[in-house]
Amino acid sequence: MIERRETLESELISVRDYIRWGASRFNQAKLFMGHGTDSAWDEAVQLVLHSLHLPRDMGPEILDARLSLCERKEVLAQLERRIQERIPAAYITGEAWFSGLPFNVDSRVLVPRSPIAELIEQGFEPWLKEEPARILDLCTGSGCIGIACALTFPSSQVDLSDISEDALAVAQSNIERHGVDDQVATVHSDLFAGLKGEKYDLIVSNPPYVNEDDLASMPAEYHAEPAIGLGSGKDGLDFTRRLLAEAQSHLTDDGVLLVEVGNSWAALDDQFPLLPFTWLEFERGGHGVFVLTAEQLRGQMRQHH
Repeated sequence: MIERRETLESELISVRDYIRWGASRFNQAKLFMGHGTDSAWDEAVQLVLHSLHLPRDMGPEILDARLSLCERKEVLAQLERRIQERIPAAYITGEAWFSGLPFNVDSRVLVPRSPIAELIEQGFEPWLKEEPARILDLCTGSGCIGIACALTFPSSQVDLSDISEDALAVAQSNIERHGVDDQVATVHSDLFAGLKGEKYDLIVSNPPYVNEDDLASMPAEYHAEPAIGLGSGKDGLDFTRRLLAEAQSHLTDDGVLLVEVGNSWAALDDQFPLLPFTWLEFERGGHGVFVLTAEQLRGQMRQHH
């Protein structure tokens, strides 16, 4: 391995060399890309630039820059770690981007990748009639959804809720990173248990929703993430059923509930035929996100029960 390393360090010289070599090795190792990048090339760019302490939006002029020997060792170590450990690149860099914003991430939280980012950037139009006074990001993980909402709606108060205290520690670091301490707070809660009596104009949730079979067959990169953030029972809907039963009492009269359930959307539709889910479409890809108003929830959940 040492000889091989030394050979590589003498043969690979430029930024371009290391990106190309990394992408080739990633393809050879059949790594799974699905945590912020969708190609081996983009994944290699992310890791090489991070190793060199360069911003992710560097122009092509950087490609021919030569690396010092010390830098070559560091870049190789990061690229080989991605192959050996099969963990998302964001866990190596300690950072992921969501809605155009950087967030601290590590193995205590899922890597941000929700299509809900697109809705935040659109101000949740046409669902919100006015700027929400209070927002809840339920199952917040890194805090990315709630913090992006806070920066979109600067006069709103946002609660970041999670059952995992480890996740809330990461979310708190992101509150501090984005300077939104006076606007955003973390709450330790199993669903709504720690939020008694609180009402919100907007509840956004990217909860665990992967069914048993899908969870078992997921690539290794997903198994590096906290299982509590992914799996939700045999059909993937254990959490969402509870959420639908309890959400109406935590929404204001004109409140809106927006939830991502991914591939479990068809099973949810079948189980709640009386609920008028609006399933959203995304320009940048993604599916399985529904919207319900407080009014729709009040009327239809009574019938369902």
